[in-house]
Amino acid sequence: MCGPKPNYTTLRQKLIDSSHSFSKNSMAGAGSSEFNPESVISYKFPETLYTYTERDAAIYALGIGACGNDAVDNKELKYVYNADGQEFIQVLPTFVALFVNGVGSEISKIPGLQYDPRLLLHGQQYIEIYKPLPSSGCILNKASVAGLHDKGKAAVIEIEIVSYEKESGEPLCMNRMSIYLRGSGGFSKPSRPYSYSRNPSNQTAFPKIPKSQPFAVVEECTQASLALLYRLSGDDNPLHSDPLVASIAGFSRPILHGLCTLGFAIRAIIGRICRGDHTLIKSISGRFLLHVYPGETLITEMWPEASRVIYQVKVKERNRAVLLGFVDLDRINSSL
Repeated sequence: MCGPKPNYTTLRQKLIDSSHSFSKNSMAGAGSSEFNPESVISYKFPETLYTYTERDAAIYALGIGACGNDAVDNKELKYVYNADGQEFIQVLPTFVALFVNGVGSEISKIPGLQYDPRLLLHGQQYIEIYKPLPSSGCILNKASVAGLHDKGKAAVIEIEIVSYEKESGEPLCMNRMSIYLRGSGGFSKPSRPYSYSRNPSNQTAFPKIPKSQPFAVVEECTQASLALLYRLSGDDNPLHSDPLVASIAGFSRPILHGLCTLGFAIRAIIGRICRGDHTLIKSISGRFLLHVYPGETLITEMWPEASRVIYQVKVKERNRAVLLGFVDLDRINSSL
């Protein structure tokens, strides 16, 4: 990978320091004259490059459970091995979420947008896939602030990243992530809360989970070491590996990356609804509801509706929903 990488050693120390000395008065929230919404939405992110190899794509696939139950699964071996004489391994569509690694640390550089890093939450992720991913490549990422909303007790900032093949200049995909900055809201009038969204995508209209029984259900037990494996794909935020940082953030132990849980869900949909054909995926939307601890069992429930699949992920041990969303397909597999 090339381009700037977040310094999580520094972040770890900041999290520890903030647990002792953080003052709400330093945040850009209610009563803060420093918070200028226009300066936030006009912020120019630097362009970044993301280079990956077949090995990176294979490690990512293993990190979201590919071949976890069957090392010779004919629907998933292609993501980690050149099976059946194929020249290159194939790349799962959620791999594009790795392209935005480091954007979170860039948010801290936006003028006037001060916040406690312990209170930052990744709320939603929306992905559009324009063409199948090459097995290796160098990707040019162009990020911008696509939305900013005052929710009173929190500010929500939307970051949109369009990724291009550097050599050809062709667009590959788009990520749009919603970040909740708890405690940083209240910067506008309560009677007229500030809300800006550029080119709102259809990820904002989340469907309700059907009351009917799901068409398909996939249950998978995650490994206790899964977060340590997934972090090898570039997101080594200590929240997912360091017991002290997890404790400061309010968790009993390190938690699983939300994007790892999303990868499990989409992989389950590819296997059951798409019959292993990952190229059917056009767009992915996910809303993170609750944390997952590595070692817990994920249950992905699916409801196909025309060319859309509504899904929900629950943690079996706590019987709690942790993720919901939808996937849009080129077409529904005719064998359904």
